[in-house]
Amino acid sequence: MQTDETSAPAARPGGPGRYTSFVALGDSFTEGMSDRLPDGSYRGWADRLAADLAAATPGFRYANLAVRGKLIGQIADEQVKTAAAMNADLVTLVGGLNDTLRPSCDMGRVRARLEEAVAVLAPNCGRLVLMRSPGRNGPFLERFRPRMEELFTILDELAERHGALVVDLYGSGALGDPRLWAVDRLHLTEEGHRRVAEAVWQAIGLEPRWDWTEPLPPAAPPGWYRRRAADLRFAREHLLPWIGRRLTGRSSGDGLSPKRGDLLPYPYEL
Repeated sequence: MQTDETSAPAARPGGPGRYTSFVALGDSFTEGMSDRLPDGSYRGWADRLAADLAAATPGFRYANLAVRGKLIGQIADEQVKTAAAMNADLVTLVGGLNDTLRPSCDMGRVRARLEEAVAVLAPNCGRLVLMRSPGRNGPFLERFRPRMEELFTILDELAERHGALVVDLYGSGALGDPRLWAVDRLHLTEEGHRRVAEAVWQAIGLEPRWDWTEPLPPAAPPGWYRRRAADLRFAREHLLPWIGRRLTGRSSGDGLSPKRGDLLPYPYEL
């Protein structure tokens, strides 16, 4: 079952106020990279969604357990039980994509850990939301597309079995636009995260406020020299360190704690 903003359930009376608590689980995508705030921290779609929900809901509570670099097994082991115990009205789980980027990825194990996570979360929250993650158009996506699509098939099956929603970000051509991706080519920009927040807002049955699928205005492609300079910067600052972490078994999230580990009242001003 695939659920997007056009097939979301109708909003119940009370609008966003029916969601009084929200817990987000996952990796760097949900942590908010690369939607950077002036103080150097990350905001991201989950914080943006929480802010919008909190603006209409006195006493709204929010937790974000996501940590960059986490594989689905780590999310299942370190975040799922904590989130289930919070019994939130809304829970989002986005994981498994980091696994698909590993050469030794075992998709059978990915399926098993996702099944375990969803089976624990679904009965312990009001609404569970899964996502088909977006992909940046280009050769990098093409290399990993078969695994990504296998992951999305697993998510669709789990959603149908457990009554969860699936937000289809992957199917949006707009989110594949390289201009919505940071220089590391792995994380969305501020505008990309803003679109994801609106996509989830609509998917959980709230009144659409704008069209998050609208393509960016046409623009002339960058020249050859500019593209090559961007490629070199990407390789030097992001690709080589990423490869180094893979070879040494390290993660960008090693030693980091969740950005918001407790379900606490959340101010809507950012």
